[in-house]
Amino acid sequence: MSTAGVATRAGVRLAYQVHENPGRPTVLLMPTWSIVPSRFWKAQVPYLARHFRVVTFDGRGSGASDRPAGAASYSDSEYAEDAIAVLDATATDRAVLVGLSSGVTWSLHVAADHPDRVAGLVAIAPACGFPGVQQDRDEFPWHERHATAEGWAKYNRHHWLAGGYDDFVEWFFARMFPEPHSTKQIEDCVRWAHEIEPATLADATAGRLGDDGAVRVPVTEVCARVRCPVLVIHGTDDRIRPHTIGARLAELTGGSLVLLDGAGHGPAGRHPVAVNLLVKQFVDRVHPPVEKSTRPVSSRRPPRVLYLSSPIGLGHARRDHAIATELRKSRPELRIDWLAQHPVTAMLEAAGERIHPASAWLGNESSHVESAAGEHDLHVFEAIRDMDALLVRNFLVFNEVVEAERYDLVIGDEAWEVDYFLHENPELKRFGFAWLTDFVGWLPMPDGGAREERLIADYNAEMIEQRARLRRVRDRSVFVGDPDDVVDLTFGPGLPTIREWTEQNFDFCGYVTGFDPPDDRERARLRRQAGVGPDELLCVVTAGGSGVGNSLLRRVLAAVPTTRRLVPSLRFLVVTGPRVDPDGLPRHDGATIRGYVPDLHRLLAACDVAVVHGGLTTSMELTANRRPFLYVPLRHHFEQNFHVRHRLARYGAGRCTTYDELGDPDVLAAAIAAELGREVGYRPVETGGAARAAALLADLI
Repeated sequence: MSTAGVATRAGVRLAYQVHENPGRPTVLLMPTWSIVPSRFWKAQVPYLARHFRVVTFDGRGSGASDRPAGAASYSDSEYAEDAIAVLDATATDRAVLVGLSSGVTWSLHVAADHPDRVAGLVAIAPACGFPGVQQDRDEFPWHERHATAEGWAKYNRHHWLAGGYDDFVEWFFARMFPEPHSTKQIEDCVRWAHEIEPATLADATAGRLGDDGAVRVPVTEVCARVRCPVLVIHGTDDRIRPHTIGARLAELTGGSLVLLDGAGHGPAGRHPVAVNLLVKQFVDRVHPPVEKSTRPVSSRRPPRVLYLSSPIGLGHARRDHAIATELRKSRPELRIDWLAQHPVTAMLEAAGERIHPASAWLGNESSHVESAAGEHDLHVFEAIRDMDALLVRNFLVFNEVVEAERYDLVIGDEAWEVDYFLHENPELKRFGFAWLTDFVGWLPMPDGGAREERLIADYNAEMIEQRARLRRVRDRSVFVGDPDDVVDLTFGPGLPTIREWTEQNFDFCGYVTGFDPPDDRERARLRRQAGVGPDELLCVVTAGGSGVGNSLLRRVLAAVPTTRRLVPSLRFLVVTGPRVDPDGLPRHDGATIRGYVPDLHRLLAACDVAVVHGGLTTSMELTANRRPFLYVPLRHHFEQNFHVRHRLARYGAGRCTTYDELGDPDVLAAAIAAELGREVGYRPVETGGAARAAALLADLI
């Protein structure tokens, strides 16, 4: 449970948030510098709040807090006393302080002046002003005018106030995150930096440096009075404050030092898993948890698999359940646990599968995707990119599960966070790991311009580099399809072609439908079960397992009266899926609306025509059932517009149209009527994909 509030000290309002966790120690995540708000800690809060009570606040000059004028309002002591005011306002007797950059200095002041309130201090990339450490910065005093605006001369009040603030911000955060592929962290910080006026940042910086009448106490004097345990975390490639500062701070406070190889000045954002685990270990050392008894692991226990099924749509769960069923045929003693999110959990539970209790700790990715969607529009690359904090949270849930329990094999079906962070933190791999996917390569949309092309190429390049550097992370990579199902495009300028690279790095199991297509007799039975009369025709309309398809469902429903005038015998069955409320859709004669249908492929086999969005599973189920269908890819959904469309074209399946083309009910009605009764000549969808996938996985157990 989270609550928000405001503490007021000396007339300055300080916005805070409390993430309650009764009975657990409190962690106070300190402000960093006024250039960014407390949202900087977005990758830390969800994980730490599951183990501790967590308090954050926007420092004066940033976020939702006040912006007083004058350097004296931003001295180190002011920030330190603000922290005490927030502790008082949140009824916090004592806390472990976690600071980054300038926030470390403020944390030291709190620990020195209020030792009874601080149980411990984690200092990340400390920006403590030890003299003589950075000659390149010292060459350009912050308060003086300079003849150049290059390098550290950009870090200058006159440059900021004379229109050079944007130039400084871009330069500073690129230097803060020198690690390759840090575009998201840089963009976040640049955006936050534009929430503050240059004049406010100038005041805040003058206060920290002791200029313009502000009082600054030498940090060496403050360190001498710190008595609590201290952990210093510093990157070896910090280009804002070198790690010699961290080493000096650890020496002065008697603390321990952890160096993160290759990390820059923002490890909390760029290396969140490593930082989060270090913080938790430190807090557990300061406040030892109650030890739980553990049972010894029997050497005769059955083999165990942890299966991770992507929550974005239900197609993954259907094929994963089919693969799991085939795995059990060859290994009957196998125990499979599922770490999954709604709506996948509902489908798996209905199938009798065991859902791991830790699934309740996962943040819901479907909800995030739906919140990022517009009217039949989902910029899936940006949606996933903006899901960075959620992916950190979910990876750390996974890590706790595999740390607490021994699994022989982890199967990740497009579990992006697990694959990515295992490559970033390979020391955490303690099991066999198999990766499944039905597409490879993120692709820019035509209207995305140069920025999108650059970002996506960088994203692809990072994946290619991870695989080249750490092949041992994945014990097997399985593509759900055939080589010709892979698009023959490039990952980006100077990068390999997607199909060639995939053929070199994946095994292919063929497509996995999870069912055998019905013959004519079985199809007649399915039509009777669906209530379709001998003189009736059936149109099934469905838009997947998320709420993103709501707009398409409404558009088709609006065309029902017109379509039925063209084809009076046509009935509509609209399947909303688990995340769209059937009661929220309009009613029309001849149209039945149902919610979640576990065996949707059976309804699709019974239909005479279907209208679906561009998801792979539903469209391939229609292809396997040899049904005519219209498919309408979501706008800006690169997977549906490129990967799925390429695969359907290879099968000669479906008719692709756009949401805009179907805006007129008459046009949509005519398109549905035209598909009715069309003789299909689809390439047959291969069977046995689940068995082939299971065979590729079985030898890893």
